[in-house]
Amino acid sequence: MARTETQRPAWPLSLWLPICVMLVFFCLGALLWVAARNHDQEQLKLALQVETANVAQQLEDDFRTHIQALIRMADRRAIDPSITPAQWKADAENYRKHFPYYQALEWIGPDMHIRWVNPIAGNEAVQNYNVAFNTTRRHALERAAATGKVDITPILTLRQGGTGAVVYAPIGKGEHFNGFIAGVFHLQNLLQGLLSDEVLRNFAVTVSDGDGKTLSLTPNTPLVAGFTRSQALRIFDLNWTLTLEPSHRWANARRSEWSNFVLLAILLCGILITGLLVLAQAAMRRKQILQETQDALKAEIDQREMVQSDLERAANFNPLTNLPNRRFFMEDLESTLRQSEENQRSLALILLDLDRFQTLNDTLGHLHGDTLLNAVAQRLQQLTSKRISLAHPGADEFMFYLRDISGPEDIVPLVSRIRGCFELPFDIQGIQHKVTATLGISLFPESGHDANTLLRNADIALYRAKENGRNNYQFFTSDMHQRALQHLELTKSLHRALSQDEFVLFMQPQLDLHENRVDSVEALIRWHHPERGLLPPSEFIPVAEETGMITEIGRWVIRKACEQIARWQGGPFSHLRIAVNLSGRELESPELVDFIENSLLSNGINAANLEIELTEEIFIDNITHNLEQLVRVSRLGVQLAIDDFGVGYSSLAYLRNFPVNLLKIDRSFVEHVDTRQDDAMIVRAVINLAHNLGVRVAAEGIETESQLAFLRAHHCDVAQGYLISKPVPVDKLETALLEQRYSTDNTPS
Repeated sequence: MARTETQRPAWPLSLWLPICVMLVFFCLGALLWVAARNHDQEQLKLALQVETANVAQQLEDDFRTHIQALIRMADRRAIDPSITPAQWKADAENYRKHFPYYQALEWIGPDMHIRWVNPIAGNEAVQNYNVAFNTTRRHALERAAATGKVDITPILTLRQGGTGAVVYAPIGKGEHFNGFIAGVFHLQNLLQGLLSDEVLRNFAVTVSDGDGKTLSLTPNTPLVAGFTRSQALRIFDLNWTLTLEPSHRWANARRSEWSNFVLLAILLCGILITGLLVLAQAAMRRKQILQETQDALKAEIDQREMVQSDLERAANFNPLTNLPNRRFFMEDLESTLRQSEENQRSLALILLDLDRFQTLNDTLGHLHGDTLLNAVAQRLQQLTSKRISLAHPGADEFMFYLRDISGPEDIVPLVSRIRGCFELPFDIQGIQHKVTATLGISLFPESGHDANTLLRNADIALYRAKENGRNNYQFFTSDMHQRALQHLELTKSLHRALSQDEFVLFMQPQLDLHENRVDSVEALIRWHHPERGLLPPSEFIPVAEETGMITEIGRWVIRKACEQIARWQGGPFSHLRIAVNLSGRELESPELVDFIENSLLSNGINAANLEIELTEEIFIDNITHNLEQLVRVSRLGVQLAIDDFGVGYSSLAYLRNFPVNLLKIDRSFVEHVDTRQDDAMIVRAVINLAHNLGVRVAAEGIETESQLAFLRAHHCDVAQGYLISKPVPVDKLETALLEQRYSTDNTPS
């Protein structure tokens, strides 16, 4: 609950004294505890420093002793170069008895190859191995050979296995150089042997070199995180560092419990004194209960008033754009209409709808769409004035009314300003969006005398403007109302047609010009309207597109086509492929591919017997999404065809990228292919282009023998048109195919 200016604190003022006393004791105890803990930490650091120094000294002494032994062995080899392998082996074994942490002793010849190694077992991989295996090692060994100084490798992975280091003691130097005596250390064995059990139990021991290579021994006990001590190992020119990380067991053994006792004692004293103060203040708290109750009641009243104000605002304003909502706008419009009627003035209602906003919302998400709506609202709000009111009833719609006008000509400047708001793109989350809007306009009193009638007629005008291509505006006229009623009736009838299965598929044969037989048909939907008879797609498909029912109709067509293919299986028509047309809205559906796959599986048919046709414009619209969808369809084995090729956005790019099997030349080019040279050239070019890309070509709208002859002559693959056959019911198609007829009578379909 929000606190008002007159509301008292939740706790009486007198309670702050015991709270402050308790805080003082707590802070005092915390300070002493922190001081004691810091003292413990300093002691631990000092102890760890001493321990690290001792371990480092031990490692330095032992490691230096082993290296000195190698040097002595190399000096004897320099004095007596004629030693035999057996003598060297005996000498090496004697050294390994006294210095057991060598994994191997090696004699390396002047050519940098290992000649002798002891022991042989476990070191077979290094015999005759070139120790100057890279430029860095070669330079280091040549420098040791020239100066006579010992060379020690960084930590490396041994060829025998494991992690270690190699010490090279030169035999002679300069002109008298006769190779190296090398000692190979396995670091883990070396550390485990040189370090005491106490160190290995209580510390994680890490040895690292200047190249960042490390070897660690970690005890089986938890370590103190972030608490380490490092010290450089001073062994010849070795750039190694020793790091110890202690265990909790080692640290706890050196910590004092005095800090906890001090903290507990001080806190107990603080609790005791605080309790006494609370008891002393109890009477004062009783006295304030009534006042607090009164304050709480007042705060509740204030809160309810605020909630009421918020509810009234929520009832009148759109929460997204903070513009008046439909309810508030319509009430205001009704009041303004009464004033306009009294003053005998006109008024205009403008209904604005963002074009293709739903597609953007579905593609980029509702958050992106809401941000765009806010940006649009901010631009439109700049147009408001005493005569112009703006509202956001919801979704992607906005409403204006312009009062005190004398005629339609007074509306044009406002319409121009509204359209000017969409000239510049909208930058939403770094993405530029070019947005357009369609407007429907109704006038008072010509288009209606009340707010609801004006709104209904503005909506009808908006619908007509969308029919004319969007991004424009339309005034309501008297004949629009009748058309709107017809549209509504057709929409209702479409719902009934789906539920009562009033649709039927007609089939139009497609002639394979190479085999001279019908191998495929195109499925074309018809509607057996109970009152108007058989309706072609042009009568109802546009309405289905606008209402969103096209998705259900399209799935009906796919399902019926798959059922027909299943009925043809095993018979004389099992070779036929059925082509089905899909709309752009159907392709946008994420469930489309799963539906096609389920239809194929449930009917048990070959996917290659189904072909999906899409217009060229659909292929291009939203290329990324459509490519993903069509690739998934193609992977099912379904054939893909481009319909109406050549009239839209012909592009070599999408022909190359999309999994297209068939390209259908638009009938507008075929119509005059035998009489117009330019159409003939276009058709020939399309055929050659498609064949070069491995795509088959079909021609639509063939009505004459000369058109068919031209297409045969130029190697077109498939022909379709009234010359071969009109769309016919399935039973007539089957009869014609059995009688080997490739065209039907010329009765209208």
